[in-house]
Amino acid sequence: MDISAYLLIWLGVMSFIGFVMTMYDKLAAQAGKRRIPENVLMIEGLLGGATGMYVTMQLIRHKTKHKKFMIALPIFIVVHIGAVVLSFAA
Repeated sequence: MDISAYLLIWLGVMSFIGFVMTMYDKLAAQAGKRRIPENVLMIEGLLGGATGMYVTMQLIRHKTKHKKFMIALPIFIVVHIGAVVLSFAA
């Protein structure tokens, strides 16, 4: 496999993890339990989970009023798409 395939697999796995983390954080918030720190969620988004997190946040209406998530996650998504495009061009 070339780097493009590994990158796509990485982003897919990280997006799934981001989805799970976002769902857990929403359920924990509703139950009054310990939450995932926002900086941990942001790092997950940066490392490849932004797409899964952003879509999930929109669907379940979680953290959609937090500007840092609604601005940073789309930027991360654009960077990830750029990385994929560049990996296929190489």
